[in-house]
Amino acid sequence: MPATPTEPGNDPKEGLYLGLISGTSADGIDAALVEFAASHDADAASTTRTPLRVVAAKTFAYPPALRDRVLALARANAAVALDDFGHLDVEIGTCFADAALALLREADIAPEAVTAIGSHGQTVCHRPGGAHPFTLQIGDPSVIAERTGILTIADFRRADVAAGGQGAPLLPALHAAVFADAAIPRAILNLGGIANATLLVPGADVIGFDTGPANCLLDAWAARHLGAAHDDGGAWAASGTVQPDLLDACLADPYFAAPAPKSTGREYFNLDWLDARLPTGVETADVQATLLALSARTIADALRTSGVREAYACGGGVHNAALMAALRRELPGMHVDTTAALGLDPDYVEAAGFAWLARARLRGEPGNLPSVTGARGPRLLGAIYAAPSRPISR
Repeated sequence: MPATPTEPGNDPKEGLYLGLISGTSADGIDAALVEFAASHDADAASTTRTPLRVVAAKTFAYPPALRDRVLALARANAAVALDDFGHLDVEIGTCFADAALALLREADIAPEAVTAIGSHGQTVCHRPGGAHPFTLQIGDPSVIAERTGILTIADFRRADVAAGGQGAPLLPALHAAVFADAAIPRAILNLGGIANATLLVPGADVIGFDTGPANCLLDAWAARHLGAAHDDGGAWAASGTVQPDLLDACLADPYFAAPAPKSTGREYFNLDWLDARLPTGVETADVQATLLALSARTIADALRTSGVREAYACGGGVHNAALMAALRRELPGMHVDTTAALGLDPDYVEAAGFAWLARARLRGEPGNLPSVTGARGPRLLGAIYAAPSRPISR
């Protein structure tokens, strides 16, 4: 759109925004209602800047059958009929809208009080390389705007990909705004299905990239052999023994040695990828232990020469005690904690991030960092979908 629209009577610098995302693990929809106000903008006197406040947040699980369809679509080279794809796009959009409305009801806040929704949607394929790079998120934003009555901003990644970038990770800009310290080099680790690291070194450009798997392989192996969505607390992995030959075979994948910018997803790191490297006769618990070691090793490798002295984690992986313990072993001498220590609940950093990106779009501010994604320059991210009762003003 040629203009940067705003809601009538609203200053897009302030107010309530609602962020929605389902990550690569497809566990469910994280929803965060975030307040922005002038008093929450960066405070130069503070070592930890927090330009936002999470008013309410909750995770809404997908119905199991719907999650199975999402995961089936996200498998490498999945074939799907157009009717099935279209139906899933609308169903995911409906789930996102219902999550937004449920959170508002629980917070006793009217939809009219929310300036905009920032919806990441559900990634089903992310291929930023090759002759025709693309990334694909579903969850029809027109459905979200129609059902909630709230202006909705979505499709945040494709503008960066069109500009030659990876389209991911997008949250380092938020990490820099919220978590950077003027004196202490820090890393922010997002431990979702895929792990990404943001390096916040004073005086240097922000760097961020996907390190490889965090939970996606662990979850998939647990689903195959335990019939569970995940290995609760990493207890199964902790019961096994790391297999050096399998670990070395996994670490030999060229993705880990590739330089940034880089990003990846479930379509790359999946059970087919593991099965191609898996020797016969290995105990299933030992495989899980090895996959956990793979996640910890590759995340730590991303930090070893970065100069950072502190690492703060967010995402579902913070609840895997075995993974957090493995990270601390891999990073002796480095302070490893969660973003709760910096004032943001680690479960809702990503959802808050898409509220933040929605606000940036309405303010006419770029949402990407070319130093992270490799894009040709800063770009406005997100397409704007008007709500029927709240038209876009020009």
